Amino acid sequence: VQLQASGGGLVQAGGSLSLSCAASARTFSSAVVGWFRQAPGKEREFVAAISWIGGTPVYADSVKGRFTISRDNAKNTVYLQMNSLKPEDTAVYYCAARGTGITVIHKTKQSYKFWGQGTQVTVSS
Repeated sequence: VQLQASGGGLVQAGGSLSLSCAASARTFSSAVVGWFRQAPGKEREFVAAISWIGGTPVYADSVKGRFTISRDNAKNTVYLQMNSLKPEDTAVYYCAARGTGITVIHKTKQSYKFWGQGTQVTVSS
């Protein structure tokens, strides 16, 4: 599974951005997909994830109520809508997928097998 993240950019605090994660394989439709982010000098951290069988997505506390993750299995694409952005949201955002057939959402980056290249999100104050 190859993942391609896009949609990053520069936005002012309080603004919005929408990220997309497109996959190259149909197996994407049976994988848990998550978004992580990494700010300079910091560890890569979990942002949000969604299971392929539906159910409630999982969010990091820091983005809950501001970010929304969704997926379109027919298009092999997962989206991250980011609203009310803050300067502390500035980071490189990565999408990642767990192995096919797995339905459990995990927040640890070690649980994700496939990774995209990342897209930069910069929020100015």
